[in-house]
Amino acid sequence: MTDSSALSPSSAAATPRPGALARWLWLVALLVIVVVGVGGITRLTESGLSITEWRPVSGVLPPLNEADWVKEFEKYKQIPEYKEINLGMTLAGFKAIFFWEWLHRILGRIVGMALVVPFVWYAWRRAIPAGYGPRLFALTALVGLQGAIGWWMVASGLEYRTDVSHYRLAAHLLTALLLLAGLVWTARDLGGLARDPAAQPARLTGAAMGVIAVLFVQLLLGAWVAGLNAGYVSNSWPLMNDHFVPAGIDWSGGAWLALTNDPFLIHFLHRWWSWVAAGALLLLARALARRGARGEAGALVIVVAVQILLGIWTVVSGVSMWVAVAHQVVGAILVAIAAAGLHRLGRRDA
Repeated sequence: MTDSSALSPSSAAATPRPGALARWLWLVALLVIVVVGVGGITRLTESGLSITEWRPVSGVLPPLNEADWVKEFEKYKQIPEYKEINLGMTLAGFKAIFFWEWLHRILGRIVGMALVVPFVWYAWRRAIPAGYGPRLFALTALVGLQGAIGWWMVASGLEYRTDVSHYRLAAHLLTALLLLAGLVWTARDLGGLARDPAAQPARLTGAAMGVIAVLFVQLLLGAWVAGLNAGYVSNSWPLMNDHFVPAGIDWSGGAWLALTNDPFLIHFLHRWWSWVAAGALLLLARALARRGARGEAGALVIVVAVQILLGIWTVVSGVSMWVAVAHQVVGAILVAIAAAGLHRLGRRDA
């Protein structure tokens, strides 16, 4: 007599598939980079407050007729951004900004589904290697947290402000980049396991933590620059409006308030801390080259150089939208390559 349990879906494929899991995570990482890029467009076109409600399910569909468009537009007219900045905007203009925010939210949902559905499938098929289930669950949960943070960010601009809080914008962007780094790191762990069943997960070294700290400061400053529109305070480089230290810094509220809120000071810090971050990443590239990872080292050097040039170009162009978006996208790519490089240094066989 045939054992019916042997024919169950879970027992029929109870073999770990680290290679398939790695490819899945690389694909999701690519989607996250796309979302970061669209998020940059949403910010630069001032589209983020065009959808004034968070409807995770019904919000998938945009307005389908003119009456629905007018209804959404009337909701937008109630918030400070319209009353103080966009008063008199046409329905056509509203549709343009609505599109980018809607697309950004749709892509966020796609990333969520791209993680949740395969995760449940692989778990049901018992294809997740031992020890990786909690990590994959954490990455999946992080997508949900990212969506909640996104709405928390939007909500900050609906009642009293004409834009979103730059603190909340920074939390939203940095959470996305944390997810991206986690996806890359886990994909590399699983890729190593696919090649060698005895491979162990990589570890974070002390040097890696130093690089992460330096890079975190630069990413935080960049998010604050975006949230405060601080890129517009100067369109010259290397000096800021003919001064090394800009003359417009408001110190009246104290050093801490200036450090966290003044657009002149934050722009200044972001443009010069970038060289500290570049130095740390080039040292990482040097360490990678010494360990034989010349391809990764070369990619890191190229991306660092491109990112610096894009940053300068963003400034001197007066924050041209597509240059600024490229700067944000390459920044996300830089995070992914840095995560891959730090993983290489932390491999047990390195």
